[in-house]
Amino acid sequence: MKALIWDVDGTLVETERDGHRVAFNLAFESFGLPWRWGEARYGELLRVTGGRERLLCDMATRGDAPALAAERAALAQALHDTKNRLYAERVAAGCVALRDGVAALMQQCDEAGITMAIATTTSRCNVDALLQATLGAGWRGRFAAQVCGEDVRHKKPDPEVYLQVLQALRLSPLDAVAIEDSPGGVAAAQAAEVPVLVTRSAYFADAPLAGAIAIGPGLHTRRGWRPAPGGDGPVTLADIARWHREMDSVSEGA
Repeated sequence: MKALIWDVDGTLVETERDGHRVAFNLAFESFGLPWRWGEARYGELLRVTGGRERLLCDMATRGDAPALAAERAALAQALHDTKNRLYAERVAAGCVALRDGVAALMQQCDEAGITMAIATTTSRCNVDALLQATLGAGWRGRFAAQVCGEDVRHKKPDPEVYLQVLQALRLSPLDAVAIEDSPGGVAAAQAAEVPVLVTRSAYFADAPLAGAIAIGPGLHTRRGWRPAPGGDGPVTLADIARWHREMDSVSEGA
């Protein structure tokens, strides 16, 4: 294993429920719209990858949304731009934090010389705001490649984001391990033939998953993982290297 490729939303940080969802609702309010996304509705919309795409999907169900496609697209773009600004403000205010175990694993990668990269289809401004707040102003220097939503034509579960990362790193798929939290992210990594382990997040705690090299509740604990690493404490780089070496295929609920 030469590289660890990180997803962002749900994997590095539990951003969806308490970050993005709240910012969308604040954007609706700022536009004078009566729309609000509860936790359950937002969970349904997460089946659609991309913020603008979720807005358009939701508008298709609303009688008070603009009738013309061009008007819907313009409103979705304006709402999304506003939401991104509000999200950045929440992040800067310390409303979100790295999931337990993430910082320790990143430090192990730095010390062991394991390359790290970002593969996400969220907006670059959101990634920058989040990682500046959680990793510091020099966060880019820790990642040899960062591919975001603006860099790809097709979002996850399409493999394009992973293919771009592999090209930038000049690595073959089996030289890397992806860390994801959602079925769409897992599918994207698998379609690029990158081995993937899953740290389940709040919105995908029970989602059916197939073909991962490991599935567990988070990097903060060795309990509840399949295959079981044994012992106590957080998941380590050595655990991930072993899962990569053994390359078991683990499924849950699929």
